[in-house]
Amino acid sequence: MKDSLGRTIDYMRISITDRCNLRCRYCMPYGIQASRCQDILRFEEIQEVAACAASLGIRNLKLTGGEPLVRKDCCHLVEMLKAVPGIEKVTMTTNGVLLEQYLEDLVKAGIDGINISLDTLDERIYADLTGSDSCGQVVEALKHAAQVVPSVKVNAVSLDLGRENWIRLVELAEKLPVDIRFIEMMPVGYGKEFDSVDHRDLLEEMKGRYKGMEKDRTRHGPGPAVYYQIPGFSGSIGFISAIHGKFCSSCNRIRLTAKGYLKTCLCYEDGADLRSILRAEPVTAEERQERLREAFREAVWKKPAAHCFEEPEHMTETESMVSIGG
Repeated sequence: MKDSLGRTIDYMRISITDRCNLRCRYCMPYGIQASRCQDILRFEEIQEVAACAASLGIRNLKLTGGEPLVRKDCCHLVEMLKAVPGIEKVTMTTNGVLLEQYLEDLVKAGIDGINISLDTLDERIYADLTGSDSCGQVVEALKHAAQVVPSVKVNAVSLDLGRENWIRLVELAEKLPVDIRFIEMMPVGYGKEFDSVDHRDLLEEMKGRYKGMEKDRTRHGPGPAVYYQIPGFSGSIGFISAIHGKFCSSCNRIRLTAKGYLKTCLCYEDGADLRSILRAEPVTAEERQERLREAFREAVWKKPAAHCFEEPEHMTETESMVSIGG
């Protein structure tokens, strides 16, 4: 599937819930109202959208939330999506709190990769950021996942938490075969209230500490991260630099919100309401698939050339990140 700029779109993030068991201050603080259950896409509807997307060239799916593991039978959904012809990989982003509980079932379902959101290893800072004392529990789940899942990554938002914070995160990759990825804070929803570390500065600091750190040119997945290897480390260090390393010219992704809205860029509200197509009656399965394909093609063709995070006054998206599917 190509957009009007000739970019190949082969990666879709699917939010399966806007509920979460943490209250991260930059994403979903206390007081956010979750959607009604009947407004969230059913698993069969998600599978139908995925089948349509696969027929148009989507090859990689990422399950997100909210927190995907709070949704009942989430592991079964992984199995359902793995069975869709044309889908090559199904991965998941989780905060890791429930990961140990569901890890065996995820592996049995065929999960291809797990990204664990973890901004700090300092239990006090973790509790302040998330409202939970689960830091140690998440780290143990991370270590276990690294033994049984083909690809494990840590996603750390680049908050200004001090030098020691990023050093401890980086050194997880010394002994564990995991990628540690630093993500610049995007000014979406509550994220607008938080400053992000400039990755250009962070990279220079790392290079000063770890001599011989150089770019890792092996492919780590379909996402936009740029990776570096530190001599003697088992894993790599990645940077997702939406602000200071704009990668829109090679963007290959679209997003499906938990309520079935197809988004082509985080900055803008433009997209397509797929839920209304899925629930339109009466219509045959073939007619519904054709309507979905038309909606996909039209939305993707209009995908914006670039985000405008550097000019937030031009953003039209007003929803919080948890509603969009972070």
